[in-house]
Amino acid sequence: MKDFQSGRLVQQAHYKSFQPSPINRKWSIDNMELIQLLGQADRELGRLDMYSEYIPNIDLFIRMHVLKEASQSSRIEGTQTTMEEALLEEEDVVPEKRDDWEEVQNYVAAMNQAVEKLQKLPFSARLIRDTHKTLMQGVRGKQKQPGEFRHSQNWVGGASINDAVFVPPSHETVGELVSDIEKFVHNEQEYFPELLKAALVHYQFETIHPFLDGNGRVGRLLITLYLVSRGILKQPVLYLSDFFERNRQLYYDNLMRVREKNDLAQWFRFFLVGVIETAKSSTATFDNILKLQRQVETQLQTLGSRTANAQKVMYYLYQRPVIDAAKAGEVAGVSAASAYKLIADLEQFGILKEVTGAKRGKMYVFEAYMKLFK
Repeated sequence: MKDFQSGRLVQQAHYKSFQPSPINRKWSIDNMELIQLLGQADRELGRLDMYSEYIPNIDLFIRMHVLKEASQSSRIEGTQTTMEEALLEEEDVVPEKRDDWEEVQNYVAAMNQAVEKLQKLPFSARLIRDTHKTLMQGVRGKQKQPGEFRHSQNWVGGASINDAVFVPPSHETVGELVSDIEKFVHNEQEYFPELLKAALVHYQFETIHPFLDGNGRVGRLLITLYLVSRGILKQPVLYLSDFFERNRQLYYDNLMRVREKNDLAQWFRFFLVGVIETAKSSTATFDNILKLQRQVETQLQTLGSRTANAQKVMYYLYQRPVIDAAKAGEVAGVSAASAYKLIADLEQFGILKEVTGAKRGKMYVFEAYMKLFK
């Protein structure tokens, strides 16, 4: 990587854009610190992947992981929706927060659809465009060509292009640059560690900024999609947006450092530390979920004839840990009176906590489970 040149400034009409160098080339690593970090990241990711294989009904818990990722990735872009708010039904969201809520829901839909499409589609420009289209459907930015690479110049930061923090390449080169990413991803002739490939793809995508809006969210989503597409993860269980959000300025600074100082090693270090921390945290979360499951199941067994219906409610809560009596009755298939009794049982065990303080329209949260994702 010693001879790496990130790109060059190109004079346009009254500004300079940054033209990144292609990444589909031969790479070699001789940085021992990076090699050690890479080994540690591979081990932690392997542990997480193995752990995810042995968890029953893992799809229940992946939904919460995706929701957390959606909330944090959107937060980096200024969207202010908490996980509790993201779990609400649309009609329960106050009007002034509905736009933010919709953006988070779109992120969840985009991730889920993209993971499903990976069964038939390779990691490709088409997959990226389809994912962007879902992300931007019907929300702020919906007029900015959802699912299409941009046909005009964009910029990052600043009130205008003249005081921008960063000006990505001309729109005329976006197609060939994205094509270069595709070739790099599928290049089997030149070996490069998969985690570093994921880091480099993210950096290059953010540098190209191929869409008029939504580049940050799509770029972070691509990290997980890449790892799943390459079989590094069997399930989409690693999400770095929480790490990026907690270290937001470092995240931006390290991306810019590559462009300005050709310092790819520092970006790789930052990225690998993020993988290590996030994989450890996710493994601990899964471990705590299993402990909580066992505890809850022991409590439910004391309910006698109501155990089966309480288990149905719990199955729902592991996917969406916010509920009211009407929904409890619906998922358990019982009358309103029986639903209230089930809610009371779960409250008595400390599983559910009422959070509205209202006499009617009460909402209950599976608080211990929610805390595992914070």
